[in-house]
Amino acid sequence: MADTTVEEQEEEARKPSKLPLIIGIVLALAGGGGGFFAVSSGMLGGGGGEKAAAESPSGEEGQAVPVDNAPLADIAFVEVPQLLISLGPTAQADHLRFRGSLEVPKQYAAEVEGLLPRVQDVMNSYLRALDPAMLEQPGALVKLRSQMLRRVSMVAGEGRIRDLLVLEFVLN
Repeated sequence: MADTTVEEQEEEARKPSKLPLIIGIVLALAGGGGGFFAVSSGMLGGGGGEKAAAESPSGEEGQAVPVDNAPLADIAFVEVPQLLISLGPTAQADHLRFRGSLEVPKQYAAEVEGLLPRVQDVMNSYLRALDPAMLEQPGALVKLRSQMLRRVSMVAGEGRIRDLLVLEFVLN
């Protein structure tokens, strides 16, 4: 009889405790609930409340449509004339054809239009200096756009250029 009691005690000692598993599940659920609350209440920019979703225009529920009632800013678009850049003998393509538009506050539109020759010069110089292999990479346009926007902003002055829109970017 003493042998069975010792064997039962050894079996109980070998069984792992389920307490850490239960604590882990409770903490995971609490973290998930807290994260959901933080996002849905707008604390983390997930957009809760009125801006998150609305009923679809057709009246069907369950189809989220973003609602933004903020007025559009007074902006103007200044067209940058098309640039044609030769890529050199090592490139797969012969030329890069680029066309863009600058988003500017309306009050600076005339000033930026007067600076277009300098803007073209900066863009042309930058694009010509690039390695042709870099232009052919899949994510190159995002990097090029940000670099050109930075350079154009420096030419035009602080706060005059809001964004650079790429209208045409063709390697041929």
